Parts: sequence; structure tokens; C-alpha cells
Amino acid sequence: MSELHTGGCHCGQLRYQFSGPLCDIAHCHCSICRRVSGGLVTTWITLPRPAFQWLAGTPAQYDSSASCVRYFCGHCGAQLALITHLSPDTIDVTIATLDHPERAPAERHIWTDSRLPWLHLDEHLPEEPEETL
Repeated sequence: MSELHTGGCHCGQLRYQFSGPLCDIAHCHCSICRRVSGGLVTTWITLPRPAFQWLAGTPAQYDSSASCVRYFCGHCGAQLALITHLSPDTIDVTIATLDHPERAPAERHIWTDSRLPWLHLDEHLPEEPEETL
């Protein structure tokens, strides 16, 4: 039987679940993630789109670039997922919105060319100047 993971936004209007292992988790340092989240990094898990489903609510969406659509709660503003046209068979989900984010440690850093120079986080993890997976 596959692992089942659940999560949602701050106000509870959006809920989701996905099946599969907690792997392919990366701290993203790109400036777009910083600006849409208001945080220093956004940590994502990448999974096959068929493994993911919305359980409650309909997310609002925002085209943050020519290749990326982000999904968020139109009520509380929490960013929950994104789909990039560069990898249309996958969906990225924000680790912070999982019901148990403590079970999903990051495995690598991506877009480190955009990292804030004073930020030191999980320095033992592999780094990619851009995302290569």
C-alpha cells in the first residue's frame, strides 16, 4: 500500500492529498518563490500529477512566469502547489502546507544562483545553480 499524505491552507478552505514516498524535496532559492511566498526559501516536493488530488475547495491560480502556474488559497493566500510546463507530468507541493512537514526534510537546494548571500540553511545538502531535475 502506498503512503498517503495530506495538507491544506491556513484557513482550511483548501485540502489536498497525495500518495507516494516523501522524496525529491528541494529548498528553492529563486526570486519568484521569495516574492510570491514572502519567505526566504520555499521547500517543494515534486510528484507525479496523478498521485495528487484536491480534497476540498478550488484553488485560485496565478501565472508567475511563462512556464509556471501557481495554486493558492483565494481566501488566506497560502501558496500550495505549482505546475511548470517544462515538466507537465509533475506537480510541486509546498512542504510547509503538509499536515506533517516534519516528516519531509529537504534533500537538495535549487536555484542557488539566486540565494540570498547571508542565508545559511542545510549547508550539507547538494546544490544546483538552477533546477536540473
